Amino acid sequence: MKIITYNVNGIRSAISKNWLAWLQATDADVVCLQEIKATPDVMTDLHLVEHLGYQHYWYPAEKKGYSGTAIFTKHSPKHVEYGCGISDFDREGRNIRVDFEDISVMSVYFPSGSSGDERQDFKFRFLDEFGEYINQLKWAYPKLVVSGDYNICHRPIDIHNPKSNANSSGFLPAEREWMENFIESGFVDTFRHLNKEPHNYTWWSFRANARAKNLGWRIDYNMATADLEPHIKRAAILSEARHSDHCPVLLELDINV
Repeated sequence: MKIITYNVNGIRSAISKNWLAWLQATDADVVCLQEIKATPDVMTDLHLVEHLGYQHYWYPAEKKGYSGTAIFTKHSPKHVEYGCGISDFDREGRNIRVDFEDISVMSVYFPSGSSGDERQDFKFRFLDEFGEYINQLKWAYPKLVVSGDYNICHRPIDIHNPKSNANSSGFLPAEREWMENFIESGFVDTFRHLNKEPHNYTWWSFRANARAKNLGWRIDYNMATADLEPHIKRAAILSEARHSDHCPVLLELDINV
């Protein structure tokens, strides 16, 4: 089973950059999208998505052109769960989950706190409340992949300049502590499980030619419950894909849907 997570920073923008050809080439079973910034009714290319064999499930934000998540899947889920039941988060389309017989996959878009104190406070509340939601969910769904843009770098190896970013949203001590606790609660950072090398990033600022210089942050993850650890076959950051300021992250599991 091949799972990809990708913050597309506007799916219509990504499609204008030949994203559908990339999607066809990857041939993923499940594609988790974040920051779609669109509703399906404004999409003119959905027939092309369907032509590639994907069913598509959307959870856009109430605010137009903002946030939102979606999942494209080549396998019919037995259930689709929209949101987490917390209204402030659900209004922003923060998470959607598909359940198959033996595995569940969630696409989640954690808030950014970089715009100021109000959104940073919102982010901390999300970490607390959504974290508790996931803590309960993993018992009901012991084979669960939580894929998405976490907007947090876990460790210094995950950011190009940890010293100068020590007080930056996304690398604050409290955020990093949350990520550490999240993993210790029963999740595997699937990329780091197989790759301990530095300079592997998933997001680059549009400023200062950051991507060309590889001055990035690793904030996009495929987190898998411990029950799935024996099934991890491959994990990779697909940095050659350039449809967004993020790049996709791949997880392959030797598990059938």
